[in-house]
Amino acid sequence: MQPVQVNPDPSSTNLDPKVAGLLCYALGFITGIIFLVLEKQSRFVKFHALQSTAVFGVLVVVNLILGVIPIIGAITSFILTPVTFIMWIALMLLALQGKMFKIPFIGDWAEKESVKF
Repeated sequence: MQPVQVNPDPSSTNLDPKVAGLLCYALGFITGIIFLVLEKQSRFVKFHALQSTAVFGVLVVVNLILGVIPIIGAITSFILTPVTFIMWIALMLLALQGKMFKIPFIGDWAEKESVKF
């Protein structure tokens, strides 16, 4: 999947929309939720806030559920931790570049829902 370069709408947070998009990922789903509440105008920022909330929320739930199973939890954590870190850095950099990279399934949902918020 290729990231789509966009010219983001101005953000109602008085931040550059690219910086606001990056900040949506800064603390995972927590900053995603914060920007969902604060942002009233920019679809670009709303998209990244929704995607951040969904992606990192799902990863936290998966880690919690599988973490209670001793061997499977350890293997899952061993695999998911570096993957999550790399994805976190990549998503922040892509947002800062003004690109809308859609994570499969979640990205399509976030794009549709960003219109409604």
